[in-house]
Amino acid sequence: MYILKNILKITHFVLLMSLLNFLFFHYPFFKFVVNNVDYKSSDGIVIIISLIILMVVLNAFVFFIIFFLSRFVGKFLLVLFFMINAVAIYFINTYSVILDESMIGNVLNTKFEESSGFFSIKLVLYLIFFGILPSIYIIKVTIINVTAKKFLTITSLTLLFILSLVFVNSSNVLWIDKNSKVLGGLAMPWSYTVNITLFNVHQYQKNKKEILLPNAIIKDTQKSVVILVIGESARSENFSLYGYNKNTNPLLAKIPNVFHFNANAGATYTSAGLKCILEHTRTDDLYEILPNYLYRNNVDVIWRTTNWGEPPIHIKDYQNREVLMPNCKGEGCNYDEVLLAGLKEQILASKKNKILIILHTSTSHGPTYSKKYPSQFETFKPVCNSVELANCSHTELINAYDNTIVYTDYILSKVIEDLKQLPEYKSAMIFVSDHGESLGENNLYMHGLPLSIAPKEQYEIPFIVWYSDNSSKKLKPNKLISQNYIFHSVLNFLSIQSPIYNEEMNIFK
Repeated sequence: MYILKNILKITHFVLLMSLLNFLFFHYPFFKFVVNNVDYKSSDGIVIIISLIILMVVLNAFVFFIIFFLSRFVGKFLLVLFFMINAVAIYFINTYSVILDESMIGNVLNTKFEESSGFFSIKLVLYLIFFGILPSIYIIKVTIINVTAKKFLTITSLTLLFILSLVFVNSSNVLWIDKNSKVLGGLAMPWSYTVNITLFNVHQYQKNKKEILLPNAIIKDTQKSVVILVIGESARSENFSLYGYNKNTNPLLAKIPNVFHFNANAGATYTSAGLKCILEHTRTDDLYEILPNYLYRNNVDVIWRTTNWGEPPIHIKDYQNREVLMPNCKGEGCNYDEVLLAGLKEQILASKKNKILIILHTSTSHGPTYSKKYPSQFETFKPVCNSVELANCSHTELINAYDNTIVYTDYILSKVIEDLKQLPEYKSAMIFVSDHGESLGENNLYMHGLPLSIAPKEQYEIPFIVWYSDNSSKKLKPNKLISQNYIFHSVLNFLSIQSPIYNEEMNIFK
């Protein structure tokens, strides 16, 4: 065929590339459009046809400008686009993700050990057929450029055509605006190129020096310790404490003074969820977060983590897996039990009366749920061992995830056990998850959808509290709370007086 020749006019080449880009990478885009418009109505038909034409013409227009200016740069960018598009469409098709700004933040905060868990043969096939093969053709083809005069004529006429198409759809602007986040998150390659730029701009703004909170005062000398355990991808629906029909909390259910609240996450991905947990109020500004604030005000603060994605932590004792491993023994050290190594001893060694310890776990993070716990915690069988979650039966997937909750139950019970052995301390354990998780409901997997359209599985989270008998604490009968309650509840328990303390967001009486 003519279009597969090794020599092509620039206009034919960019149109061919735009058509391939449309055919290879935009099925999810138009599936969403068809599912969200009345495709039998005249308005619905106009929207669908207009978006198809606009997608092809607009991409060809951008490619045309790039290739006219530099064929070398054009080929480099186009190869890069097709390779990244291939990976992106794999994740969109496999896990129903949307590449909006929040998901880009999720991707950029993912370390190799986590991302390697997504590797599969299917991903390789996507890369070969949708990335490598088109790239070989792009590299080999010879492109015949146009004169400057013809370039100006073509760009002017194309712009006029695009503006006309936009005018025709003026009555559908509200629908497009309403769904712009999803549409923008599925349009290749602009979903990630635009949102990476937006993410970096916003990160630059957030990474400016944090806004310090007003100084706090420690009101008494009573030895007190709070262990805040931050869960990863734990949804309350699968905790038997919340009424789940499988016994995923066999240990916590037997411990006195264990209570739970209904709670919603402020986001559906780790970095934003952590910010909600650690900040004093919901805000887009970078205020001083809980560990930094308490450390600056003479509280002993220890952060232990097997995870990542937290806001900047400005404390002395920041301990990741590599720091904790030398003092840990046993199989559990390869999992989140490493966070418990020498924990009680570190509390006893503290020279301060007020202690906050934060354990940032990774127990329920997918897709490899079955690799997140030691073998003895495989309570429910059979389990899903594939990274392609849709290939597993729903029973296998749920079983693997439920086993991570059983393991979480064990870790929390061990934390409480350690605290019970410190009778001279008033002590409390608070467990809250950064966000929830989708497990195939409505063909959605994992997390990261924009909160405005996310299903409840991605934001309904466990909020579990234990306190010692000598703490003289009782809990308020809150019906529904948020992650921001953590900040004020910790201040209350440690008897810390602050101008920004909000009694309404404190769980203790």
